[in-house]
Amino acid sequence: MKININNKLFITIFTLLFGTGSALHAQSDDKEITVTDEDGKTEQIDIPEAMNLGVDSLLQLYYSQNYLQPDVDCNYRDVNPEYPKEVYIERLGRMPNVMEMPYNDIVQKFIDRYTGRLRRSVSYMLGASNFYMPIFEEALEAYGLPLELKYLPVIESALNPKATSHVGAAGLWQFMVATGKQYGLEINSLVDERRDPIKSSYAAARFLKDLYKIYGDWSLVIAAYNCGPENVRKAIQRSGGKADYWSIYSYLPRETRGYVPAFIAANYAMNYYCEHNICPMRTKLPAKTDTVVVNRDVHLQQISDVCGIELEELRTLNPQYRRDIVNGGTKPSVLRLPATVVNTFIQNEDSIYNHQADRFLTRRSIVEVQDNSNQYSGYNRRGTSYSGSKKTYKKSRRSKGKSRRAKSVTIKPGQSLSEIARKNHTTVKKLQQLNGIKGSNIRAGKKLRVK
Repeated sequence: MKININNKLFITIFTLLFGTGSALHAQSDDKEITVTDEDGKTEQIDIPEAMNLGVDSLLQLYYSQNYLQPDVDCNYRDVNPEYPKEVYIERLGRMPNVMEMPYNDIVQKFIDRYTGRLRRSVSYMLGASNFYMPIFEEALEAYGLPLELKYLPVIESALNPKATSHVGAAGLWQFMVATGKQYGLEINSLVDERRDPIKSSYAAARFLKDLYKIYGDWSLVIAAYNCGPENVRKAIQRSGGKADYWSIYSYLPRETRGYVPAFIAANYAMNYYCEHNICPMRTKLPAKTDTVVVNRDVHLQQISDVCGIELEELRTLNPQYRRDIVNGGTKPSVLRLPATVVNTFIQNEDSIYNHQADRFLTRRSIVEVQDNSNQYSGYNRRGTSYSGSKKTYKKSRRSKGKSRRAKSVTIKPGQSLSEIARKNHTTVKKLQQLNGIKGSNIRAGKKLRVK
């Protein structure tokens, strides 16, 4: 049975199936968990920021609206079963992991969070994992890293490629600007490759491998990924040199104390969701994509208009272009398109670049200074008229009767209207008006009036 669900209707159906809107928002109210030890001492631990994301915001994403839908055939009761701790210990021990996944009360609290109030988000992430996990696994495999690290973005971003933290970390792997640049990600006013799922995954894999060279312990690597190597170094020093996460636990920042337990819990929830009656969202994989190299600036809306592809789909396929401009004029830039659109793009490339270029690409390379000094002739800077013995300022004016001479150029092979306009300090619109051209097609060898 095929069901097409979009936008608000999609969110409404998901809410009806899995809970009320108020419950969805309520999951983001509690930003810490409380742990009580055997002596009755309580401790508040900050939870990772992504665990505060409401599932309704995740369902607004383009991929969610177009390729994910609730599994209406799922017959699980919306009840989270309770198990004795021995069951959790046994399940964690059964996972085929290289990394240590121990059990304690703090880990249990995070498991309860994921399988309880965050079960709607887990349902979303299980569906979205079909988009992203193959990318994560390929990058981790390329650097010989444990594949269970693919669940780091679950606690970093809740698999939201648009996620931005309160301190400015961005993308699925939540890179800060400095770290992103250190690992080869381009970040400027037009491009932010922290949001590129593929490039950021390979950068994250290199970063994790470098951290492992320092610590040789994966729990410390994950802690350092969260709070930085310097904070982990200080915690080890304060603990008397103990290079073990649980030994330096109390010396770490509050959020990092919950970070490794949250990672263990995310691994548990993404593997044992069935045992907690969580239904993964159904996934319809998007069409295959391919890339083209762009050597000129182009706006995504130009591509959308000429190739007949949704602007939001282009944005989703190319999340690194933060202002919808592919800056091919700076350097050759990669553009990802549905495979079925690639030929259309290639065949209509000139038309795409010329399509309303003066509207979408407004950054000017040359400007003329408007000389309006004649309007202020006879006045000083304060607006007082010069008179009497003071000098009279006059502006020589060009003769009104002097007409501007017409000028034409011969169109060279491969030239476009926008290129000719740029070289002759005019606009495509003016060229069209001067030559009676309605579209953007021009023929080499023909004369074109430019003035």
